[in-house]
Amino acid sequence: MEMQLNDRPQRGPEPRPANENRPVPAETRLGDDLVMGLRFYSRLPTGPRQHVRPNLSRMALALPFTSLVIGAGPVAVLLALEWLGTPHLFSAALAVAVMVIVSGAMAEDAIADAADGLFGGATIEDRLAIMKDSRHGTYGVSAIVLLLGLRIAAVGSVANPLEAAGIWLAAGVMARSGALWLTLALPPARSGGAAASAGAVTRQAFGVGAVFAVVLSFVLAGFAVGVLGLIAAYGLCVLVVWGWVTLCRRLIGGQTGDLIGALQALLEIAALTAFMIFV
Repeated sequence: MEMQLNDRPQRGPEPRPANENRPVPAETRLGDDLVMGLRFYSRLPTGPRQHVRPNLSRMALALPFTSLVIGAGPVAVLLALEWLGTPHLFSAALAVAVMVIVSGAMAEDAIADAADGLFGGATIEDRLAIMKDSRHGTYGVSAIVLLLGLRIAAVGSVANPLEAAGIWLAAGVMARSGALWLTLALPPARSGGAAASAGAVTRQAFGVGAVFAVVLSFVLAGFAVGVLGLIAAYGLCVLVVWGWVTLCRRLIGGQTGDLIGALQALLEIAALTAFMIFV
């Protein structure tokens, strides 16, 4: 005879594993956030960990360390070529090419889309539509060329390879972390897109990530540019952030992933500019 469901003996709740309610260790969480950042900001292999939805607040905490990992390969290429005796600009150009590959040209594509959209559209709707278009126009191509040229010139103009490596890594750390301020200053301009789906960064997460970025940039570039050079770089980056937020608010009324990525590119050049004065 078939037993009915309500005739079955009732059992209490299954005992939970002893460690289910334990908090995730900080080092494990930081490792997960690092992997999340590498998957979002680079094309580096990250192992078999389960893919989770990107979360900007979580990534912000580990982003300075993520930037170090992303920059390690290009900097290693730069130092190896310098050790072999290749000219500074040639070494810098190849190292920058490796950076483009490692990062998936994320900043380059973003600044191109932003330049086309901000300066090629007459209305907010037109600008957003242009930025969403994968094709690049004159403004976009010019922005990519200028970004790559300025980056190569800055890295290649430093005679000491260790100083060049240090200031380049520091600029990348400052740029990625600083660009996230746009999500605090402005709301998403569209409901879809990578920036909206990843959420906004909380002030606490941004603040902790910024502290890590300041400490790392001091360690990486302090020996080359000194305290004054670092202060100048921070100050110039703050001005760039203020100007970019003002421009995006006026022309778009919000922020997108392209605008965040473009700000990252601008902050990298701003930091390198200040470093060049003091190196």
